[in-house]
Amino acid sequence: MSPPHSPQAPVIVAGGGIGGLAVALSLVRQGFQVKVLEQAAELGEIGAGIQLGPNAFHAFDALGVGEKARSRAVFTDYMVMHDALDEYQVGKIPTGEAFRQRFGNPYAVIHRVDVHNALLEGVQETGQVEFVTSTRVTRIEQDASGVTVHDQNGQAHHGVAVIGADGVKSVVRAQYLNDPARVTGHVVYRAVVDKADFPADLQWNAASIWVGPNCHLVHYPLRGGEQYNVVVTFHSRQQEEWGVTDGSKEEVQSYFQGICPKARQLIDLPKSWRRWATADREPVAQWTFGRATLLGDAAHPTTQYMAQGACMALEDAVTLGEALRVNGNDLPRAFAQYERSRIPRTARIVLSGREMGRLYHAKGVERLVRNDLWKGRSPERFYDAMEWLYGWNVSNCLSA
Repeated sequence: MSPPHSPQAPVIVAGGGIGGLAVALSLVRQGFQVKVLEQAAELGEIGAGIQLGPNAFHAFDALGVGEKARSRAVFTDYMVMHDALDEYQVGKIPTGEAFRQRFGNPYAVIHRVDVHNALLEGVQETGQVEFVTSTRVTRIEQDASGVTVHDQNGQAHHGVAVIGADGVKSVVRAQYLNDPARVTGHVVYRAVVDKADFPADLQWNAASIWVGPNCHLVHYPLRGGEQYNVVVTFHSRQQEEWGVTDGSKEEVQSYFQGICPKARQLIDLPKSWRRWATADREPVAQWTFGRATLLGDAAHPTTQYMAQGACMALEDAVTLGEALRVNGNDLPRAFAQYERSRIPRTARIVLSGREMGRLYHAKGVERLVRNDLWKGRSPERFYDAMEWLYGWNVSNCLSA
């Protein structure tokens, strides 16, 4: 633990999601009081499963909640990609013992709610974090010594700094950057299916993807294999607005006519779907403004193709804590170092996500190129290619 440091006012965190809770933990470990403003009536997460690379487990350990996260995760044996038209296996990457040895941690899949709960328990155990729910930030004022955060109820919250962890439609970001979202036109349907209803011939202990023309499907186990996460993505025929709604079975079925029966089973499973119309933003060269900075999706919203959104928020939180530690808890200096350390890496995730989406959704000759890309590649060569991503840890997080 760091030297005790008890400023009179807390650091204010806008947003009580995965990023907000992770940074609250990171700040408390540096001796700060924290006040989390959450717009929902209660703390929680929506969504379904997410994937956790070794980098996420390095972050959990640095935040002191490694065991809480591990106890809720399902550790996969491999990642696999199949062509959704003909079942051809494009690539398979073992994530067993050799993978763990290489990266120092496993690959896992987990329900978003379970990640949130692991962090929330860690935060609550500190006793240093105040939560204010049903509170949406409307604007921020700052001077040389602190910030005042105004909410929709007309309340003013005073702090030494503010961290915008308020998600893809961040109010904090809008005040300082107000840059447009880049709506992709790709729609993601997500659902969770009980094991009893999930096809036996797809019950693999793996992060599995079926890639097709302008579409793909993902499935993997959750909660000890008692449930399965199902995600399907397609290029919409209509003009999309960024947001989340209830999905319709008829819509999703209309997009997957040509794919093989084995993959097609996935579309017929869920009784209810949630529908995400996705977007990202262009990477920016600055997301710190005086005593305000951004974190997670507020800082670098990305498409889901790298399966790294939550992992990046966790990394952000740990890196910010390390920047505070090496700068003696000098907030403006630490924020500047945090930003320098994170911008190139998170921009690479955003841009790689766009490229990965193109690869997944290849058609015609591009599909043939994609299916040839990794032929004969050994696990070690796959691991070498992933080193930049999964080799991150607390000891190298500031070296960017």
